[in-house]
Amino acid sequence: MAEFSGKSCLVTGGASGIGAATALLLAERGAHITIVDCSEQKAKQVVEAVSQFDSDASYFIADVSIAEQAEKAVAYAVEKRGSLDIISNNAGIQRYGTVETTSLPDWSQVLGVNLNSIFYICKYAIPFLKLTRGTIVNMTSVQAFATQENVAAYTTSKHAIIGLTRSMAIDFAHYGVRVNCVAPGTVNTPMLEWAASLDPNPQSVYDACNQMHPLGRIAQPKEIAEVVAFLASDRASFVTGACYLVDGGLLLPIGGVPKTE
Repeated sequence: MAEFSGKSCLVTGGASGIGAATALLLAERGAHITIVDCSEQKAKQVVEAVSQFDSDASYFIADVSIAEQAEKAVAYAVEKRGSLDIISNNAGIQRYGTVETTSLPDWSQVLGVNLNSIFYICKYAIPFLKLTRGTIVNMTSVQAFATQENVAAYTTSKHAIIGLTRSMAIDFAHYGVRVNCVAPGTVNTPMLEWAASLDPNPQSVYDACNQMHPLGRIAQPKEIAEVVAFLASDRASFVTGACYLVDGGLLLPIGGVPKTE
């Protein structure tokens, strides 16, 4: 498929997990990719992986929770590619704590990386997206709709991404700019690996996550990237302001219903 042939795509958090899978999938379908991440080693690996496709990739090292660095990342992508068609925002971190126990630095860091980075990247990218009638796909989470204990900062950031997505969708619809978001369930990413490592028995975390999802397993990053690609494509030309659940049925069950078998 070459549905993104000639398109210029900026992918934050593009060096690992869902971001890397998205960068590779869009490149496979013809897009020219700018990976924005804070890990140069991992970003280089993704750029090398893109070389197997008939597309081009480069990387820009930045902390997108800092406005000036996000602005430079957008400027680099535009200078490198000559235009900007697709933004895929995936930068994200997890920290644990309640409102009482979350430290002020942790609160600021989570909101900075997960939420502010989207605001900054989009603020500087939208003037260029107006010129191309481009698209934005933001990565949120099932924790934008439901939550767990001990994740105050994370779930707050993910709820807010939906509001920001909808606000941008309505503000820029008349320019032809579409803005949507994706809400995955548990995905096999470095973030999950890190979370599991906090448990004395990491495998038990994976087992529990598999059991939580009615499909009986967690997602692979490429499965989420497929939905990002759809929303970024002309196949979704009448979709804006939407949030797509990709959760393996995680939010379907109602507690308290007895099993019949």
